[in-house]
Amino acid sequence: MYLEKMRVSGQTVFITGGGRGIGLASAEALFEAGAHVIISDINDALLESGKAYLAGKGYAADTALLDVTRPHDVAAAAEEWNKRHGSVDILVANAGIAWPDTPGEEIADDNWRRLIDVDLNGVYWSCREFGKHMLGRGRGSIVTIGSISGLISNKPQRQAHYNSAKAAVHHLTKSLGGEWADRGVRVNCVAPTYVDTPMSNTSFDDPARMPIWMDLTPMRRVAKPDEIASAILFLASDASSAMTGTVVPVDCGYTIW
Repeated sequence: MYLEKMRVSGQTVFITGGGRGIGLASAEALFEAGAHVIISDINDALLESGKAYLAGKGYAADTALLDVTRPHDVAAAAEEWNKRHGSVDILVANAGIAWPDTPGEEIADDNWRRLIDVDLNGVYWSCREFGKHMLGRGRGSIVTIGSISGLISNKPQRQAHYNSAKAAVHHLTKSLGGEWADRGVRVNCVAPTYVDTPMSNTSFDDPARMPIWMDLTPMRRVAKPDEIASAILFLASDASSAMTGTVVPVDCGYTIW
C-alpha cells in the first residue's frame, strides 16, 4: 500500500528546466516511478543532453523548447502537451537562474527584472497555464522549486533579488495551494540547500564562501540532485495526498540554526 502511493504509473509529467541538474534528476525519479516525462528547457543543447542521459537509463523522454518568461509560449505548451497525452497530471516548475554576488544597492534594473522574470514569473506562468487544465479535470499535482534562500538570507553572498524571488515562490505555492485545494489540485514546494549541480557547484571551491556555508550546515555537506528529486517525487505522488501549500526544506539541516 505505502510503496504503491509513491508510484505515478501512467501519469504524464512536464518539467521546466529539465535538461540538467535538479530538473533532470526529477525526470529520472518520475520515470522510475512509472510516469511518462516531458523535459523542457530554454535551448536545444540542454534538451538533447538531458534526453541522451535519460535514454542511457532506458527512458524515452519527450522534449519541449520553452522560455518560461514568455507566458503565451507557456500557455501554448500546456495546450499542446495536454492534447498530445490527454492530460498533464504533474508539473514540476523547476526552471530558474542565479546571479553573481551583488550588493543590494548595485543590482542593475535589467538584472533584477531578468531574475524575477525567470525565478518568479516563470513559475507563476507555468502553474497558471498547466493548472488551468488540471482544474478543468479536477485533479493534478504541482511541485515548485523554492530555496533555503526563501527562508533565510544567505551569507556571505549578497543576492537580494534571488532571495526575494524564492520567498515569493514559497508564498505563491501557499496561495495557489489554498485556492485550489478543494478543486483537486495540490501545489507544494521543495526548498533545497546548496546542491551539486552545474548552476551551483562552480562556487564550491571558493574559499570565501564554502567554509561559511559548511559551518552553517549541520550535516557539513551539500545535497545531491537525487536527494532533491526524491522529495519532488514524494510531493508529486499520492504519498503526499494530504499535503498542499507546503514548503519542504531539503537542506542538510541548514535552516535549523
